[in-house]
Amino acid sequence: MTTTLNRTLLADAWLRDLWTPRATAPQRPQSSSPAADVYRDGEDLVARLDLPGIDPAQDVTVEVEGRKLVVTGERKDQRDAEAEGRRVSEVRFGAFRRVVTLPRSVDGDAVTASYDAGVLTVTVAGVFAGTTPQRIEVTTAA
Repeated sequence: MTTTLNRTLLADAWLRDLWTPRATAPQRPQSSSPAADVYRDGEDLVARLDLPGIDPAQDVTVEVEGRKLVVTGERKDQRDAEAEGRRVSEVRFGAFRRVVTLPRSVDGDAVTASYDAGVLTVTVAGVFAGTTPQRIEVTTAA
């Protein structure tokens, strides 16, 4: 009976511990990679990234580094700690970074970005220009 009681108390303490905020535990910065839809549209590359709840003018940077399109930023936690209480949250706050490899280097003037309804759309104009697929014949051994 005592063993069952001890297990029950340990399980209760473990569950309570899951919901108790730790004031003394150091907060590690969370880095994540936002969900993205990257596709070819004619000669352009289009990257659509899900970034709800951010201020794109303040919290997002879009850069071209050689053959890489790099989107970085931070989703800031605007919640009031006092009013938070017990809550379940699946929203990630903190730094994010997404890198898309381009087929060739481009000038920054070829890149445009817009933000609408929580989605950042980045277009790299002409990055596929002159890159038509070439079919290779497959042979079989006789």
